[in-house]
Amino acid sequence: GTYETMKPVIANLQSTYRGEEASSPALTHMISASIGEAAACLVRVPTEVVKSKMQTNAAGASSLSATFKLVVSEKDGRAFGSQVFGGLYRGYGITLMREVPFAFIQFPLYERLKVEWAKIQGFETSPLQAATCGSFSGGIAAAFTTPLDVVKTRLMLGSDKNGVKYHGANDVIGRILKEEGTPVLLSGIQPRVMWISIGGFVFFGAYESYRSLLMNFPR
Repeated sequence: GTYETMKPVIANLQSTYRGEEASSPALTHMISASIGEAAACLVRVPTEVVKSKMQTNAAGASSLSATFKLVVSEKDGRAFGSQVFGGLYRGYGITLMREVPFAFIQFPLYERLKVEWAKIQGFETSPLQAATCGSFSGGIAAAFTTPLDVVKTRLMLGSDKNGVKYHGANDVIGRILKEEGTPVLLSGIQPRVMWISIGGFVFFGAYESYRSLLMNFPR
């Protein structure tokens, strides 16, 4: 919703300040997608923080409610708004650092693939074809942003396997390179690419189907 809402806004701003001919559709898609991701992360980050705590069997994380209370009690100043939300937004910054580059790659590539496909066949892409474009662009974006995903996950956990706390993204990257080696930054790239490709197919297929339905709905 945010993405589609922002596209005409950004396009109009470009036309106003840069002129119609200098406007860039790719830039419109990049900025709109980035704003959409920033909004989505307000919900996604707390969910991932709680999930990560439960999956690692952290002390005190015996149930969903107990884990939520545990995370909210972690007012250590490292998370965004920690005095109010505790550790719920731990990793919000690094998540944006992952999601914004992801969106910069995925959405312009997705939109471009649809345009080229439509040119080849002579008519607009169907929801199924758009889903294929979304799957491919999502897989490419997932591969390129895997190192950021690894850093984000470590920051959300808050400490390493020995309980030593992390102090920002630079600390995470430095310790990984020093203690574990560069290949660790690509940990999980295969399942990440696979699941995001599948998710992209489902998401963009549903997105384009719903969008087509709304556009054809009698007014």
